[in-house]
Amino acid sequence: MGAQVADLTYESTSRTAKAGALTLHYHEAGPDGGPGAPVVIMLHGGGPGASAWSNFGRNLPVFARTFRTLLVDQPCFGRSGKPELDKDYFSYSADAIAALMDELGIAQAHFVGNSLGGGTCVRIALDHPAKVGKLLLMGPGGVSLNLFAPDPTEGIKRLFEFNTAPQPTKEQLRAFLGVMAYDPSVVTDELVEERWASATDPEARLGSARMAAAFANPAWAEDRMLWREAHRITHPVLLTWGREDRVNPLDGALVALKTIPDARLPVFPHCGHWAQTEQADEFNRLAIDFFTH
Repeated sequence: MGAQVADLTYESTSRTAKAGALTLHYHEAGPDGGPGAPVVIMLHGGGPGASAWSNFGRNLPVFARTFRTLLVDQPCFGRSGKPELDKDYFSYSADAIAALMDELGIAQAHFVGNSLGGGTCVRIALDHPAKVGKLLLMGPGGVSLNLFAPDPTEGIKRLFEFNTAPQPTKEQLRAFLGVMAYDPSVVTDELVEERWASATDPEARLGSARMAAAFANPAWAEDRMLWREAHRITHPVLLTWGREDRVNPLDGALVALKTIPDARLPVFPHCGHWAQTEQADEFNRLAIDFFTH
């Protein structure tokens, strides 16, 4: 079991484990009383300097009161391995998370997936359905299909600008982070410095390049179109969206809402792509209620 809820820090919750041939880094915490608590696995979004802790570290103490909670650095991110991918990213990451669950003796978990992590969660539900209880997807990749918003979206353009720059700048990073949130005050100097240090690390640059190569591979293009398979998701799904999301805009939810048999869609006002941060209290309440009832 993870650290005590009262003293959760990056260091106290940090763990590593093998997931097949890959080493994954994750954070774990849970309620007192042993390993019998239901499990929630949270998978972060992409972008420069993204990690499990940067996305969900502030939510962990709330979830850990009720659930054995794991925040996992997906392959190519954080302190997890930076492999060359041999399949599309969502499938590779989904298989890695399934292998991690096997390594840790977790038969089934509920999942929270933000953006890129949402796509991974969908692929886990499709390819490893017995491992999934319920899914909470926040502006998820892959299953989101923009019906009205132009592609690429503003957020994706900013991401490309940073990732393709020979020498990316702190200003480019701030511009990208500024698109993530509705409230500009969320993008503090501290956040920019923290993400800059992570994003410019040589290992992080390698991971970003390898992930980008997988997304650019035309042989795997159809595997990334999760919206075409959404009708096969039999699990209860809570699609959550920020009304002002400029990365995966709200209209992208409609196909998933229509095709997933057991889906519902709460929308957060005054909220961008980071509902877990900008609307943290309501997000935590909705998620915990969804997973416990």
